[in-house]
Amino acid sequence: MTKTWGMAGLILLTATGSAFASGYSIPEQSVNSVARAGSYVAYTPGADAAYYNPANMSWLENRTHLEADATWINLTPVKYRDDRTVAYNGSAETENFFMPTLFAVSPEYNKFRFGFSITAPGGLAKEWRDPYPATFAEKFAVKVFEFNPTVSYRFCDRFSLAAGVRAVYVDGQVMSNGTVPVTAETPMGTLNSSSRIGRYMDGNAWEAGYNLAMSIRPIDNMNIGVTYRSKINLGVSGHANMSTSDVLLPPFLGGGVAIPGSLYNGDAGVEIPLPAVLAVAVSYTFFDQLTVELGYNRTYWSAYDSLDFTYSSPLTNPVMQGAFGDPRVKSWSDTNTWRLGVTYDFKNNWILMAGFAIDQNPAPDNTLSFELPDADARLYSIGVRYKINEDMEIGAAYLYDDKESRHVNNQYAVGEFSNEAAHLVTVGFSYKF
Repeated sequence: MTKTWGMAGLILLTATGSAFASGYSIPEQSVNSVARAGSYVAYTPGADAAYYNPANMSWLENRTHLEADATWINLTPVKYRDDRTVAYNGSAETENFFMPTLFAVSPEYNKFRFGFSITAPGGLAKEWRDPYPATFAEKFAVKVFEFNPTVSYRFCDRFSLAAGVRAVYVDGQVMSNGTVPVTAETPMGTLNSSSRIGRYMDGNAWEAGYNLAMSIRPIDNMNIGVTYRSKINLGVSGHANMSTSDVLLPPFLGGGVAIPGSLYNGDAGVEIPLPAVLAVAVSYTFFDQLTVELGYNRTYWSAYDSLDFTYSSPLTNPVMQGAFGDPRVKSWSDTNTWRLGVTYDFKNNWILMAGFAIDQNPAPDNTLSFELPDADARLYSIGVRYKINEDMEIGAAYLYDDKESRHVNNQYAVGEFSNEAAHLVTVGFSYKF
């Protein structure tokens, strides 16, 4: 009897996911940025200008500026309610993370300023224990770190340009475990069976890119900032351990094993984009105390068109090839983010900040799955800085990222994702000498 075997579609995305922003980017990296919901491009009065707009380093006081921050991130447990059966329902685990960052800016040397930052511009955290979601994303843990030296040049008191080199390190771990459907075409018609599949994969990569920045002061109290961070293709390579169980024939076809189980233990790799980001912002200071900034970000997620794993040897088992080898269409779209930030200097050593942002998500309904159940979001934030003396400041900030509930109907999920949100608390210390 001749049989043609195929596996129902399954996506198992690796090395991508979101901590709390659209896609898997993390734009908020310092006290000031968290406090102003990422509206921190035109008016950047601290050492963190080295990352957010290095052209603004030209406007800092002519001293050495240092800043160290620490952020605690809490991800709420995303809930999934399936329209077909309660057996497919699930809830992701609550996640907590600690993220340190560092920023430095040099004094001026012949109109040049030099900066350096260590940040975490992207990342992932998703873990599902319930059987159906765990088939797609039992655990996804990805960390992205960026080391970014920058240099600015002040052409005059109203115009500055800057550029930098992005050295990015990514480290990821993926686990998936569950039962997937397998279809069999026989002379008697289409028969359904299943296979137990599992995968553990880890990998890492070093990649490089660049960033550019411009700062213009057309009139007193106004600043216009433009920054561009290049796309970086993260060529993650590592090791994969994968398995599938036997696919069994039903008794009326004689029973027995139709497709033997398979094991893979070897090298693996995948390439994913850390997308380019264009940011444009304008700020104005009223009465030397109140600064308002309006910002716009364009994130070029359309670079994430598909996902294609590579292995050191072919996956000859059709179930394993269908589960882990076939390219997966992603078809993400470019996104827009609108940001508003407000800073008020009380002129008594206290500075109050607040922010709001509207953040689009890039994932279309037909490719959304459990590894990244992203949705459009509203961001609300507040923060404060206190000047200890002329050299030292401390600060704290809080941000709430509230994502909309989202209903999808595709080959991975037929139901609603809800309760997705993030809380960020950042504390920092800055020093000038």
